Amino acid sequence: MGHIEELQSYLNTALQDGVSINELKELMIQLYAYCGFPRSLNGLSALMVVITERQKSGTNDDVGQTPKPIPVDKSRFELGDEVQRELTGGPVKGPLFDFAPAIDAFLKEHLFADIFLRGVLSYQEREIITIATLACIGVISQLTSHIRIGMNTGLVVSQINSIAEVLNEINEASAAKNIRTILKTIC
Repeated sequence: MGHIEELQSYLNTALQDGVSINELKELMIQLYAYCGFPRSLNGLSALMVVITERQKSGTNDDVGQTPKPIPVDKSRFELGDEVQRELTGGPVKGPLFDFAPAIDAFLKEHLFADIFLRGVLSYQEREIITIATLACIGVISQLTSHIRIGMNTGLVVSQINSIAEVLNEINEASAAKNIRTILKTIC
């Protein structure tokens, strides 16, 4: 993680393969929740460079869908709670959230309402990028949770194994191993 030139190459390939500009922007926005603003901002900057270079060479990429506004008929907490329950299959509770209730509110209001409800990417697509990112960072507890969430969104074991295969291909063998190890324990 943090290799901007490699990232620019992958972003260029994604655009060549028909991924829209807004899908790539949304991916970078999604990532900040898991790897921080600096990396997300660097990713967005890398994307800007790639798009500018492609435009200079006469390539106009598909902009894609515009993010949706957040519904105003419920509070962001309520909306985020609904998304979180849909993803996890039930309410999320526990001693961590009792110990630090603010983090529960931040997850619901910001991650699951502000980010997930923007559209552009499906919940499955968001979970694929989250699983890959968490595997690279090496946060096993969260990776385990998100593999389960990915399965709740309809991802199957072969698709999750494909994430590991791609990570292995880009020299992230330890990340691939993290995914495979977790799959062995939960499947």
